[in-house]
Amino acid sequence: MLDVSRLVSRIGTGPLTGIDRVEAAWLRHLAGRAHLLLCRIGRGQALLPAEDGPRILKWIGGDLSTLPARAGWRDAAGGRGSASARARTALRRSALAVTRPSGRGLIRHVRHHLPGCVAYLNLGHSNLHRDLLNNLNGLRRVVMIHDTIPLDHPEFTRDGQSEKFRARFVSALSLADLIVAISDATADCIAHWQKRLAIPRQPEVIVARIGTDLAAPDEGQLPAGLDVTTPFFVTIGTIEPRKNHAVLLDAWEILAQRLPADRMPRLFIIGRRGWSNEALFARLDRLPSDSAVMECAGLSDAAVASLLSRCNGLLMPSRAEGFGLPLTEAAGRGVPILCTDLPSSRELLGPYPTYLSPDRPAQWADSVATLCGIQPSRAQSLAIPDWKLHFKSIDNALS
Repeated sequence: MLDVSRLVSRIGTGPLTGIDRVEAAWLRHLAGRAHLLLCRIGRGQALLPAEDGPRILKWIGGDLSTLPARAGWRDAAGGRGSASARARTALRRSALAVTRPSGRGLIRHVRHHLPGCVAYLNLGHSNLHRDLLNNLNGLRRVVMIHDTIPLDHPEFTRDGQSEKFRARFVSALSLADLIVAISDATADCIAHWQKRLAIPRQPEVIVARIGTDLAAPDEGQLPAGLDVTTPFFVTIGTIEPRKNHAVLLDAWEILAQRLPADRMPRLFIIGRRGWSNEALFARLDRLPSDSAVMECAGLSDAAVASLLSRCNGLLMPSRAEGFGLPLTEAAGRGVPILCTDLPSSRELLGPYPTYLSPDRPAQWADSVATLCGIQPSRAQSLAIPDWKLHFKSIDNALS
């Protein structure tokens, strides 16, 4: 039984995050197996048939044509007119059963509709509550932990998120039968926080690195007028403090002092604006219309693949990562990478990238200038994690 609560909450909100992509990959993977789905809908838990999986995948892919129509202005005013809210309405109608949020009695419905069900998979840091895990006792409760950044760096999270994550983390470590870390670095962090929070129970912890899908490039999906004929670099990710976009803006200011305008490389910031980053947003808003720095939000996977395939390099100055899918996407295409020296980056990429300090913009400016050229250089692509091994690792742990 796969929990799709996070994925459903993301319907209609734009490109998927890394965590969203894991849930989606598992939903596709289970298509050939007998399975059930679970989704938190308002004040209840909806047990869904496997037939709802293709509908959910269609919706997150952007095709919302089969969603229920808005009932009227009251729905819009009450927040019930969003795509995700309408999806939950549709799923409630098709549900095999709807229980209280605690999941009381849910296991009985699971046994009735899928007698051979052996495991509950929560892969998205959502709908992860002590009562629900308690009431699913009898299934192998599998919880994936992507990172412990809200505990490691509460300064990078929204207000209250660190406390919420801590409660979920403690519940998972206290009740799950199997914890899945997506990297050795994350597994080390889990062990650290288990000891620091004095959690006495020690569930089995395995590492199953998530796969990387290399989308086919499609230049036809790029924004009209986007100039990709001159040297350019990309950075990919939500514009939030942890991603440290400020060092790149500083680096481009340094480059502007060194280079004439016709030799300035461009920087495409691929990602939507996040939270707690007002100073950076103000800097972006002040950029002139002919700036070498441009925000590119809402791009399709094919458009991102097109930019990544043609760029002079991927820039990732993050201060913390649990995995970093853009890194493996770039390495899988042979794209040069400039990034910070984080445990997860070293684990996944070894010596492939050029590692730079997150606090030295001049260093970034120097490295960008070095990578600038008439034609982007390409190294031999790096072997990157694939989904088959990921699925096999978890299947073996459950068998």
